[in-house]
Amino acid sequence: MKTPLRGQIRQIVEQAIATLRDAGTLPADLATPDFVVERPKDRAHGDFSTNVAMLLAKPARSNPRALAQLLVDALATGGDIAAVDIAGPGFLNFRLSPEAWRRQLVELHAQGAGYGRNDAGAGRTAGVEYVSANPTGPLHVGHGRAGVIGDCIARVLDANGWAVRREFYYNDAGVQINNLALSTQARAKGLQPGDANWPADAYNGDYIADVAASYLRGDRIEVEDHVVAGKDDADDLDALRQFAVAYLRREQNADLAAFGVSFDVYFLESSLYTEGKVEETVRELVANGHTYEDGGALWLRTTAFGDDKDRVMRKSDGTYTYFVPDVAYHLSKWQRGYERAITELGADHHGSLARVKAGLQALDKGIPAGYPEYVLHQMVTVMRGGEEVKLSKRAGSYLTLRDLIDEAGADAVRWFLVARKPDSQLVFDIDLARSQSLDNPVYYVQLSHARICGLLRQLDERGLSFDLQHGLAQPLDLDDGPLRDLLIDLSRWPEIVAAAGEQLEPHLIAVYLLELAQGFQTYYNDHQFLVDEATVRDARLALALAVRQVLANGLELLGVSAPERM
Repeated sequence: MKTPLRGQIRQIVEQAIATLRDAGTLPADLATPDFVVERPKDRAHGDFSTNVAMLLAKPARSNPRALAQLLVDALATGGDIAAVDIAGPGFLNFRLSPEAWRRQLVELHAQGAGYGRNDAGAGRTAGVEYVSANPTGPLHVGHGRAGVIGDCIARVLDANGWAVRREFYYNDAGVQINNLALSTQARAKGLQPGDANWPADAYNGDYIADVAASYLRGDRIEVEDHVVAGKDDADDLDALRQFAVAYLRREQNADLAAFGVSFDVYFLESSLYTEGKVEETVRELVANGHTYEDGGALWLRTTAFGDDKDRVMRKSDGTYTYFVPDVAYHLSKWQRGYERAITELGADHHGSLARVKAGLQALDKGIPAGYPEYVLHQMVTVMRGGEEVKLSKRAGSYLTLRDLIDEAGADAVRWFLVARKPDSQLVFDIDLARSQSLDNPVYYVQLSHARICGLLRQLDERGLSFDLQHGLAQPLDLDDGPLRDLLIDLSRWPEIVAAAGEQLEPHLIAVYLLELAQGFQTYYNDHQFLVDEATVRDARLALALAVRQVLANGLELLGVSAPERM
């Protein structure tokens, strides 16, 4: 794909440095510094700026501004570069020519849905794990935030050239699953929360009664090609356990599907035990000499790998602590060819991260020190009418994701849950999410897309024609402030996609889309599109369609629809 504008500026600067080396103005062995090419905060200062002269000055034993002038003289100006100014202590500010901007617009149209995508990942495999909820009840709003962040990370990595595998890890073993089975059994026997024999740690939501009734009817549940059938026997705890897990996995999958979230791999924690992977991992850690016994327990010397203290692996009663299967699980990711493993989790899981990484390093298998990568999200507070919404009758003690989707719609829920940096607290205002007003960011962005589609419909209604190639051939008036701002915003899109992928921050997409929609609205307010003069009409519609394309590309990365009518 064609190099984005910022990359082209970098290439021009590197060529100027090479020219000065060849001329003997700079030492032949002087390394090219790690300079930045960035967008000036004040657009009046130009289109791009670089600090290269200040970084070169010291090793070249030169004054930064004098070196900046040498670089300006060596730069291949003309063509795409209209002017280069020296500012402050030695910044170089670049202004692009109208022809450069016009060709950028032509390239955008030529790439279409591919505009903004790159091949940085080079087809390497990245596994993205997210949601990974215990199959013990309906998904809550926090799971929803994990789902959309993880799904959007996967989409953004795909746009950056990675081969992405989306993975859900089921914690289908342990105390919580036993409590689920006992809760379902109690309901199957006619008990309710508050009754004398109701289990102490039972799940109290009404959904447990639904699971029990389905089990007693003998319903068949199919999940990932595995079928489990109920039966009229409330004493068979193992059958109740298998049925309840399958039932709730199916329910969770349905909620996620309504949310536009899907997975390539469903990995069961129980398989780590049944296939001996946990025991095998422990044996390798012991064999590598990174463990010791103390107080009847087996410890892992995690302090040797950056943890703040050593950790118990196997307790004195013979059971494993919870991070041990996590090490075995992430080892399986490495063995399955995941060059990167990215795990999206709630911030309350942060305590286990260092020990999992330490365990992987202690296996001495060549796994990178930063493996896996973690993205942590903070909690979500849901508001309606100025008051916090906490409870769901069906779940008993929390607001479910399905409740939120039913009330606000999947598009709004996805946008609001991903639109802020994951590690920030999030307030979800249901009233705002449902409103059809310009204060609602997702409505604003979708309306901009629909408005441009409407312009094309009006062409036919008014009997007017549109020639895209004619429009793209027209010179651009860079003295038109809203036009220039819109061109700059459109050219930023590949940089936004790259940054979102490098930083694993899909909220950057949402922030950008709102800025682009606002920029288009400013231009829209100042310009008529369906004018009689074909040259003006074609040029303005060509610009509008470029905006529509980028809005659609961005909404696709967020999993939000791009409506043609609203």
